[in-house]
Amino acid sequence: MHQLTLAEIARGLADKKFSSEELTKTLLARIAQLDPQLNSFITVTEDLALEQAKAADARRANGETGALLGAPIAHKDLFCTQGVRTSCASKMLDNFKAPYDATVVAKLAAAGTVTLGKTNMDEFAMGSANESSYYGAVKNPWNLEHVPGGSSGGSAAAVAARLLPAATGTDTGGSIRQPAALTNLTGLKPTYGRVSRWGMIAYASSLDQGGPLARTAEDCAILLQGMAGFDPQDSTSIDEPVPDFSASLNGSLQGLRIGVPKEFFSEGLDARIAELVHNSVKALEKLGAVIKPISLPNMQHAIPAYYVIAPAEASSNLSRFDGVRFGHRCEDPKDLTDLYKRSRAEGFGPEVQRRILVGAYALSAGYYDAYYLQAQKIRRLIKNDFMTAFNEVDIILGPTTPNPAWKIGAKNSDPVSAYLEDVYTITANLAGLPGLSMPAGFVDGLPVGVQLLAPYFQEGRLLNVAHQYQLNTDWHTRSPAGF
Repeated sequence: MHQLTLAEIARGLADKKFSSEELTKTLLARIAQLDPQLNSFITVTEDLALEQAKAADARRANGETGALLGAPIAHKDLFCTQGVRTSCASKMLDNFKAPYDATVVAKLAAAGTVTLGKTNMDEFAMGSANESSYYGAVKNPWNLEHVPGGSSGGSAAAVAARLLPAATGTDTGGSIRQPAALTNLTGLKPTYGRVSRWGMIAYASSLDQGGPLARTAEDCAILLQGMAGFDPQDSTSIDEPVPDFSASLNGSLQGLRIGVPKEFFSEGLDARIAELVHNSVKALEKLGAVIKPISLPNMQHAIPAYYVIAPAEASSNLSRFDGVRFGHRCEDPKDLTDLYKRSRAEGFGPEVQRRILVGAYALSAGYYDAYYLQAQKIRRLIKNDFMTAFNEVDIILGPTTPNPAWKIGAKNSDPVSAYLEDVYTITANLAGLPGLSMPAGFVDGLPVGVQLLAPYFQEGRLLNVAHQYQLNTDWHTRSPAGF
């Protein structure tokens, strides 16, 4: 049963081939057996899962249907889950049990999903390797010596290892798409505002967006259907109708205009990944797509702009964790200043502290105009580049990452080299666009992903292209040895 996709599980439950409780018990046993190798879970919610599975079976027995009714998933550990530890993979929140459900958690629970647990991640979603977690690094199931990508690496590793069919993630600069690429999954970052951020602990508020990680575009469509929608509790949520994402999967690609930016193939891209991207272009051409070379001239400024804006917002968002109201508090503080200083120094790891310092510096009175304001201007230029490109093409295609997964610890002494792994993904976050990564081959036995970008609220178009590609390739069907 662990090899079944979400779509196959929905059909199996509808046909009474197995119950949600049977499936849940099978996957919980598999997590207990295999996750010690991966460290992909922070918390396994066995009692909650069995309770939800029994409730889903009862709902089906009463005639209720639904693609997610009885489907097992897991949530990245920054989605607040009532009564369950929500740690953000940080010592700061190691003892925090959320008193309410995030909107995403509540919507998926209402749809009948079964929560198997909370997955590991980079601390406060800051990282590209899932190495900054207070609970230790997550291992890539394709090679346990390599990273799974971050920050949603726990969700990606768990799905890739067939511990569960799908999971939620969040994407601030590629944190769904990059781990999807490095673990042979399909991962979707929706348009900013498409999925509620209420109850999702913030890293950078103008960039964060929740989305699905699964093995296929079809499964991502099913999970996104349950996650998306306007939320009046979230001021950044957009009141836009949610289409039937599954209904858009089977459209023809005849005449679809695909733009390939020349900037995506500059120095720094592994030549073997470039070849796999070109192979994907050829496969889509055979399905009727028309390929057009395009340019995104301001892409070169994306990394410096992102690493000013995101840390600036993080320094503001993380100021609430001060040892006073909730979270980690130091022992025997001498006074209030000592309480603040030691609680934050003990509670936050090195990467989080680094980004808070950078962000506070960029927002300081003497440097706001020189750094933060300039970065926001560059952000607008990047958005304008995309708007110009989308006047000529329907989607944009390129590599998801410049390199395959690297060895655990290989970039620890040079944080900037890890930041550069986000070069192709962060532009979508800066512009608020939807993006998808899909499996496209292997380099040295490690998975490689191809990224698709579309205009605002065109997630259906991305899912359509990825699904048609997956009907004609088999990269997404391959699973790591031993799992």
